Amino acid sequence: MKRLLAASFLGLAAVSAQAQEVVTDLPKTKLTVVGGLSNLTAYQNGEHPFWSKTIPELSDGKITVDIKGYNEMGLKGPEVLRLVSQGVIPIGSATLAYFATDNPINEAIDLAGLAPDIQTAREITDAFLPAYEKHYDGINTKLLGISTYPAQVLFCKGSFAGLSDLKGKKVRTSSRTQAEFVQAFGGSSVTIPFGEVVPALQNGVVDCAITGSLSGYSAKWYEVSDHLYALPINWNQQLIVANKAFWNKLDPKVQQFLETNVKTLVDDIWAAAATETQQGYDCNTGAEACTLEPKGNMKLVEPSAEDQKLLKDVMDKTVIPGWAKRCSADCVDSFNQYIGPVLGLKASK
Repeated sequence: MKRLLAASFLGLAAVSAQAQEVVTDLPKTKLTVVGGLSNLTAYQNGEHPFWSKTIPELSDGKITVDIKGYNEMGLKGPEVLRLVSQGVIPIGSATLAYFATDNPINEAIDLAGLAPDIQTAREITDAFLPAYEKHYDGINTKLLGISTYPAQVLFCKGSFAGLSDLKGKKVRTSSRTQAEFVQAFGGSSVTIPFGEVVPALQNGVVDCAITGSLSGYSAKWYEVSDHLYALPINWNQQLIVANKAFWNKLDPKVQQFLETNVKTLVDDIWAAAATETQQGYDCNTGAEACTLEPKGNMKLVEPSAEDQKLLKDVMDKTVIPGWAKRCSADCVDSFNQYIGPVLGLKASK
């Protein structure tokens, strides 16, 4: 089923790529873009070639772009949205989870446990776009699109059969919603930088850690953990935003051109995230389908029917109510208007 899912997203990307056409009547325009982390595939295979090659080619050379990952600019990530809002960065990419403490609306589409597959994650994201467009317009930014990273999943050392086994375990998390998710199942959240997770797992500082399935493989987490839980906890969606004043000064033809093609970029990154999620499962567990070397030897743990029931219960009673308490009434109303009908869930203040 996961392979069919990846294939469906690849098909979407292929269709969108075929729809791209060269536009020859655009005014000459120079853009500066700050992308995501330059060492991740979303940037290397998505953002960088899109801005540096695809946009100039499709604009008949009229639009040129200088793009660098935010880490190459000496930034840590959470500053990007503020700098776009201030006009210091004209166009930038940023992880929604970075801004959870600024406004809980930034967690709405990526609460831990909310989207247990990529189709649901994309449907929720697209459904909530009107709420985000309104919110970001209010902070002097134009929302161009929302892409994603691959599924964030659990790597565990020692016995792990499902969500109930989180009880008593120390788990490395990287966001507030992940921490609340782990705590709801009786685990304890530990904050550890990504680069320090391997020794932490090795030495028992943590029992489990959450990251992208392929990111964990690339960092060789399969050498220090033995169970990979194939339930996407969350996705780490990425905003693509422009400073509103800068955007409004662009020629309308350029605006339309960029909006049309950013939609293609977003589709392509979502398709890649589906593929990379599966590739992470395959390569960490040594499946024949893995095309990378070396192969891990982890056990893939599929969510059981009991896990699905536990997940729904925790979402209904803990994760969503906890989020709703810290979000505004308008924020909760937007959740119920746009996301509620997709999932059959309701948030209450």
